[in-house]
Amino acid sequence: MLLLEAFGIKKYYGDRLVLDIPELKIISGDRIAVVGVNGAGKTTLLDILSGDLPPDEGYCKRYCEISYIRQFSEEKAEAKQQIVSEFLLSGKTERKTLSGGEQTRVKISNALSKNNLLLLADEPTSNLDYEGIELLRQKLSRLESLVLISHDRGLLDRLCQKTIEIKDGKIEEYKGNFSFYRRQSQQKHDQAVFEYLQYTSEKSRLKGAIRGAQSRAAAVKKAPKRMGNSEARLHRRSATESEEKLHNSAKAIKSRLEQLEVKEKPRETPKIKLDFSLTQPPQNKIVISGKDLCFGYNENLIFHQASFEVPNRSKIAVIGGNGTGKTTLLNLIFQNSEGISKVPKVKIGYFYQGFENLDFNKTIWENAIAGSVQNPNIVRLTLARLLFRGDDIAKKAAVLSGGEKVKLSLAKLLVSEANTLLLDEPTNYLDIDSTLAMQALLADYEGTLLFVSHDKEFVKAIADKLLIIQDQGLAMFEGNLDDYEKRNNGFATSANDTGKLLLKTRLSRIISDMSLAGADKDALEQEYEETLLLLKAAEADLKGDKNQ
Repeated sequence: MLLLEAFGIKKYYGDRLVLDIPELKIISGDRIAVVGVNGAGKTTLLDILSGDLPPDEGYCKRYCEISYIRQFSEEKAEAKQQIVSEFLLSGKTERKTLSGGEQTRVKISNALSKNNLLLLADEPTSNLDYEGIELLRQKLSRLESLVLISHDRGLLDRLCQKTIEIKDGKIEEYKGNFSFYRRQSQQKHDQAVFEYLQYTSEKSRLKGAIRGAQSRAAAVKKAPKRMGNSEARLHRRSATESEEKLHNSAKAIKSRLEQLEVKEKPRETPKIKLDFSLTQPPQNKIVISGKDLCFGYNENLIFHQASFEVPNRSKIAVIGGNGTGKTTLLNLIFQNSEGISKVPKVKIGYFYQGFENLDFNKTIWENAIAGSVQNPNIVRLTLARLLFRGDDIAKKAAVLSGGEKVKLSLAKLLVSEANTLLLDEPTNYLDIDSTLAMQALLADYEGTLLFVSHDKEFVKAIADKLLIIQDQGLAMFEGNLDDYEKRNNGFATSANDTGKLLLKTRLSRIISDMSLAGADKDALEQEYEETLLLLKAAEADLKGDKNQ
């Protein structure tokens, strides 16, 4: 069954042609991943398909109702109560403020409540904790047709069987999941590198042949002065013929050179080495610590007598569910709140989700160089590592996509005097290539790093320690996420197992809270029932996966 078709779609932003799509069809059973660099037009495509945004040329026909999980929107909860409960929103939707993860859960619940034939989803895992991501995966796995934009590589692999890449305004379809697309894309890159090397080798050979022919032509000897007239004429005739043949040979080689198909050099990631000594880093063993930290919002206690230590030059991922206080912890550290201490030489660079460290009236280059302690060439290479190249750096920050603003914010921090970075969901809004680029830069970072991310692959690649938020306290785990999963009774032998363990942990915490004096027993009992339902659903889903 045909669900949607688009013909002759063109969309401009100013004089820039963002999308130029001759034809696109979506039929029942299509589960499509949309990939492309930040600013390629992924969100624009979904906005056009949903009807939110009219194309400048062409048309889109929809043959069914469409649900849309939008990346940038604020919505009130309108979902059915069952889904509200499943996404742990009971009693929260009427609050004035929700965490980023809770806002995402509201948007997901609203979209899934409609039971439409086609779902469009633009970065639906943004700000979700591991438990929320697993619950979302379970829900989406039961849908017949969807179009998904996500930087979560595992989610794309498990849910999609077709991949659409947007590049230079055009789309190219791959009959496979994200990993298949990456393999095909890498093969294309490798082929392009091979063809470029062949081209440069042949070009060099032909230029050498031309120089050789021209040199031999110039070296043809003139007739000796003592030679007789008849002999001299014969010599000149022979020399002229030889010289003419050599010139003709050079012309023929030049013609071959001119007809040689030009191959552009594939882009390679530049290597950089920040001079970290310019940040005057501390030499202390412990650079940040918290002791008996207590904090809450009104009656909602986030931390109670929580303590922690951050070793110098460690890379620590802060782990906890939505609303447990991950962003709050980073804020408390940055603000040097009561209970937090930092050694004198610590200089903190804070990545805000709201891009407060950017001046939108300045260009990419002006933002990056402002406050930099690094050589300007290093600043330029850092921008290039984050995929800002050539004339890109002359763009105003105000016109950048969400992902481009994220990358610029990080670049600005990396070249600044900061020697300790606090990063709150740095992969939000990033395309996968940008996520990998940021991952590589942070893996090489020589300073102290404390970050929040719900991208498991990103955490595994960077963090050497985990700071676990649990029961209003903080516990440091010495090891990476793989180690943590292995040591916790097979934690995350699959994504479903991850969700099950988190749910079981929550049940234990609820039972413990019920015994506390002054506990709200009714609310805890409701949370217990909701969590128990989720656990049963997760176990049923796991059985279904094993039977497939």
